[in-house]
Amino acid sequence: MKIAVGADHRGAEAARELISHLNAAGHEVTTFGQCDGNSCDYPDLAYEVAIAVRDAAADRGVLVCGTGIGMCIAANKIQSVRAALVHDQFTAEASRRHNDANILCMSGDMMARDEIIRIVDAWLATEFEGGRHQRRVNKIAAIENGSHPADGDDTDPAPADNPERATA
Repeated sequence: MKIAVGADHRGAEAARELISHLNAAGHEVTTFGQCDGNSCDYPDLAYEVAIAVRDAAADRGVLVCGTGIGMCIAANKIQSVRAALVHDQFTAEASRRHNDANILCMSGDMMARDEIIRIVDAWLATEFEGGRHQRRVNKIAAIENGSHPADGDDTDPAPADNPERATA
């Protein structure tokens, strides 16, 4: 699998270990940023990874900063990106099964390195379930395109038949 990885100075050490692990597991890894521990701005790295995922240069992306919050916010500004901030294996797997997350964001400060690797492995192995979850992902895409979420659901009644949509 092609994986884009980005980390700021607070996620650099965790990212170096993760990149080594992913390469050893046979993944094709593209690194954004030097991961050298020098101060850098997380939005720049989140943008690069998100663009790689959006443009299909990478199948998925992994971002690590101090808390994971800033990276997640920045990555989610890019159309077609569904970045998820996770802190454990359960939320990582749910982000794939239910939300079809294509970028995983984590904390380099609050998570052990081996835990990050276990979480990423589980996330990469988890497939999107589709079904009712696809309808919800379609609604997210509708919002992203400036539409009402119900516009992403083909089974939803027309706005005239749906008072909630008619006022939106």
